[in-house]
Amino acid sequence: MRITVIEHEAEAGLGYLAGWLGLACDVVRPYLGEEVPARAADALIVLGGAAAAWEDERSPWQPATRDLLRRAVDEATPTLGICLGAQLLTLACGGVVERGANGLEIGARAVTALPAAREDRLLAGVETAVAVQYHQDAITVLPDGAVPLMTGGQYPNQAYRLGEAAWAVQFHPEATPEIFASWTHGSDLDAAEDLNREVKAAEPALVATWRPVARAFADVIRTAARG
Repeated sequence: MRITVIEHEAEAGLGYLAGWLGLACDVVRPYLGEEVPARAADALIVLGGAAAAWEDERSPWQPATRDLLRRAVDEATPTLGICLGAQLLTLACGGVVERGANGLEIGARAVTALPAAREDRLLAGVETAVAVQYHQDAITVLPDGAVPLMTGGQYPNQAYRLGEAAWAVQFHPEATPEIFASWTHGSDLDAAEDLNREVKAAEPALVATWRPVARAFADVIRTAARG
C-alpha cells in the first residue's frame, strides 16, 4: 500500500506523519517540476503551503491538485487535506475559501470536537485538543454533504469529512516544533519566539492527540485496500 503525497513546498513536508502512518509515501513535488498524477495510489495526502487555494498563477499545479482531490472523493480513495490541502479540497468540491476575516491564526491553539466526531473513524476520542495553526485564509462554506467535525474560536470550520473517506483539517497535525519554527523564521511576526516556545511546550499534547488520528487514517487505508 502506498500513499500519494502532494507537497507544495520544501518547508511544509510530512513531518510527524512520515513516522506515524507506517505506510510508504510517494511524495510528489510539483514546485520542482514533478507532475501531479491524475489518480492517487491507495490513498492521498495534500499538504499545506503559503499560496492561497485560488492563487493558481502562483502555484500553477493547483488546478491539477484540485482535480486529483475531486477524483479521490468521487472514488472513495482515503484522502487527507491539511491546511492548504483542506482548502483545495473545499474548492474542488464546491465549497468556499476566502481571506479570513479574523486575521492570522497561528501557534498552538485549541480546537474542539463537534458531536459528529464521536462516531468518526479518525477523530473519535478527540474532544478539546491543541493543534498547530498557521493560516490566514479560511474555509467559509463547506461542500455539500460535508460533515463538520471540529471547530475553533477564531475560525469555525476546523475539520470536516466528505463522502466515505475524505477528511479536511485546517490545522497542521503533521507539524513538529522544528517545522513550525522554520515557518516563523525570518518573518515579521513580533512574537515569533514566543510562538515557537508555545508550540514546543505543546509537543507532548500534540503527539498524544494526533498520532492516534494518523494511525486511524492508516487503518482506513488498509481497510479500503482489502476491499
